[in-house]
Amino acid sequence: VQPSSSRILSGGIDAGALQKPKRFFGAARNVEGGGSLTIIATALIETGSRMDEVIFEEFKGTGNSEIVLDRKVADKRTFPAIDIARSGTRKEELLVPPDQLKKMYVLRRILNPMGTQDAIEFLLDKLKQTKGNGEFFDSMNT
Repeated sequence: VQPSSSRILSGGIDAGALQKPKRFFGAARNVEGGGSLTIIATALIETGSRMDEVIFEEFKGTGNSEIVLDRKVADKRTFPAIDIARSGTRKEELLVPPDQLKKMYVLRRILNPMGTQDAIEFLLDKLKQTKGNGEFFDSMNT
């Protein structure tokens, strides 16, 4: 139980109630010389609850990567049911070699005009033709 901070967020939740979870999620960035720490969390949004939205917005900035799933894609039994246009990694330019990064940008420009379903089906089809990310990007003509 967290003592009241006397500061209430717009969804009716006490701001102090989120401090320990935020510190926990922030721990993934504070590992010095000890490798890395990966924390995977999920958030259910668009529930109609203002509190759910407030909690999501409070934690959204703590993540390095965001994968957005799409119920309509899942209903059509396409997995993973990822909304590619709304998913991504922050500071990906620090994680990916420059030649692959350029191809990632080209790929996003190709996929973004497509609908969510068409984009994931197109990408899955192309990925099945290669053995890994390197081969996939090598196969792209830019």
